Amino acid sequence: MSDQNLFTPYTLGTLTLSNRIVLAPLTRNRAGAGFVPSQFAATYYSQRASAGLLISEATQISQQGQGYQDTPGIYTQAQIEGWREVTTAVHAKGGKIFLQLWHVGRVSHVDLQENGAAPVAPSAVRAATKVFVNNRFEDVSEPRALNINELPGIVADFRQAAANAVAAGFDGVEIHGANGYLLDQFLKDSANVRTDTYGGSIENRARLLLEVTAAVVDEIGRDRTGVRLSPVSPANGVSSSDPQAQFDYVVDQLAALGVVYLHVVEGATGGPRDVAPFDFGALRRRFKDTYIANNGYDLDLATSQVAADQADLIAFGRPFIGNPDLVERLRSGAPLSAFNPATLYGGGSAGYIDYPTLAESNASAS
Repeated sequence: MSDQNLFTPYTLGTLTLSNRIVLAPLTRNRAGAGFVPSQFAATYYSQRASAGLLISEATQISQQGQGYQDTPGIYTQAQIEGWREVTTAVHAKGGKIFLQLWHVGRVSHVDLQENGAAPVAPSAVRAATKVFVNNRFEDVSEPRALNINELPGIVADFRQAAANAVAAGFDGVEIHGANGYLLDQFLKDSANVRTDTYGGSIENRARLLLEVTAAVVDEIGRDRTGVRLSPVSPANGVSSSDPQAQFDYVVDQLAALGVVYLHVVEGATGGPRDVAPFDFGALRRRFKDTYIANNGYDLDLATSQVAADQADLIAFGRPFIGNPDLVERLRSGAPLSAFNPATLYGGGSAGYIDYPTLAESNASAS
């Protein structure tokens, strides 16, 4: 057992985190014109800067990479400047923040694509899921298979997005290789039925994720590059016939590339942890650097996993929405506030930056 706990400092690459609690990426659909972060985003993230590490909401690397309305981008100068306001506010509070880089692939709609184009995918296999577009949830559009000659351009978009993130003041980036989005679609053979060098074998299906990761590491350095994976999550209609072999291989290759952390959704994203047989401990043992555990963690499970050295950092998602001071509430054993599901996606400041801290709640009650 380790003598470390959730509230002890942690060294992540060249960064010193104040504790081992991570704000998980949370899509809030509040970007403004030009997919620039909301005018309230700097407040939202700085309110939660007591987390050891903040990971931003998923942020598209290009218009082609967008799958939901009003999500922010990181491919224009205006977006870079908008995000710089966020990083400045977080750093002023002593926080550390990574930007999650996102390409949704087939999880999109023609109304979000340039000139109404079809979403792109490893293969022309439609996802059994919906996206938030036109102020409602709609079925995804029929995708088209990416030509092999297009894949270097996607790698280049990830590379440029990482450079843009650093220009915006982020401490690093997280490559979104999870939850049934583009890189995960390539990994999982329910979505990837290609017969070229990007399909078939576990090595081929991992090729795009590894090329993207190598490019980002080359651009901004390994200490600034993390990767998120979800080996058995059925999110957005994906599955793998060989998840253990696939992700053991992926993790070995990511370790060889030297990424600073591995962020793993253990089980079904936002759902049960035991959705399918999988040895997450094997990933922890194969990856010698920072392991961030995610999905269904409460204080007791997080405390026991860190104490048993089964994880270095623990990511909390939705509890952070209604509890901007989640770290202090967990530390003190205070009750957690619920969030309003009606304001989860889209809108303005209500349900975004107006959740009170414990101290504010106590002051108003006295």
